Amino acid sequence: MKKVIFAEFGGPDVLQLVDAEEPHAGPGQVRIAVRAAGLNPVDWRVREGQILGAHPIELPAGVGQDASGVVDEVGEGVEGIEVGDPVFGEGASTYAEFAVLSAWARMPEGLTFEEAAGYPSVVETALRIIREVGVRPGQTLLVSGAAGGVGSAVLQIARDRGIAVIGTAGAANQDYLRSLGALATTYGEGWVERVRQLGQVDAALDLAGSGVIRELVELTGDRQKVISIADLGAPEFGVRFSGVAGSVPQALVEAVDLISRGKLHTPVEKSYTLAEAAAAHRDSQAGHTRGRRVLVV
Repeated sequence: MKKVIFAEFGGPDVLQLVDAEEPHAGPGQVRIAVRAAGLNPVDWRVREGQILGAHPIELPAGVGQDASGVVDEVGEGVEGIEVGDPVFGEGASTYAEFAVLSAWARMPEGLTFEEAAGYPSVVETALRIIREVGVRPGQTLLVSGAAGGVGSAVLQIARDRGIAVIGTAGAANQDYLRSLGALATTYGEGWVERVRQLGQVDAALDLAGSGVIRELVELTGDRQKVISIADLGAPEFGVRFSGVAGSVPQALVEAVDLISRGKLHTPVEKSYTLAEAAAAHRDSQAGHTRGRRVLVV
């Protein structure tokens, strides 16, 4: 089978598409014929060797953790799923023609494989950081870097829970944020005052890592009410960096519920082939994503 790997840490060009042995489902796992793999910032952080403490790996290594596809092997002890079922979930080395998933759910009706591949890690992260920041219905959440995959999910989940949201993003994404129910404003000089004009901020999330932790603390007035998933220097300001996943199976259950109720839809901004993995990583690292990027098999 074809699989994307890297044999050394570095930039996008270390990614290679190679012939590899097919993986097989172990106990409590399923294998899928991959139809699409989600691209997450953690993928290129791992490729660069940024977070080896949280993600120790042995080189050469595969890439990717999110995927959608059709079940073609069911491991020992797995119930409620059969060969031929369309699923989406999380596993390892998902930039490949076949991948093993350790957490999965049946795809909701009407969802494409490309769309489904973009949800697992994004929804888990969004649910986790909304919980960790402690924002409640009736309060206002500020989301810095709101137009990407996690931001899109946060805005919609918060809205479903009765939480008001202020989102910051580039000028081209202002209408997109408003379409997801957020009050929107742009980055750049004067952004703190523009946020203040939109309302009181009770909690804040940093999703872009653009050096705004100090300002988010200023706006909330409480370091405990700020969470970052993108700025590794956040702890220097007394702000929590959230990088450890919670229950992915439970997140997938909630994702299915939200999608089925029409409360969550994240568009796929761009699709790539496995051979274009390096280009996909370059685009992801450049930022300014609206929704999700996926690799299609």
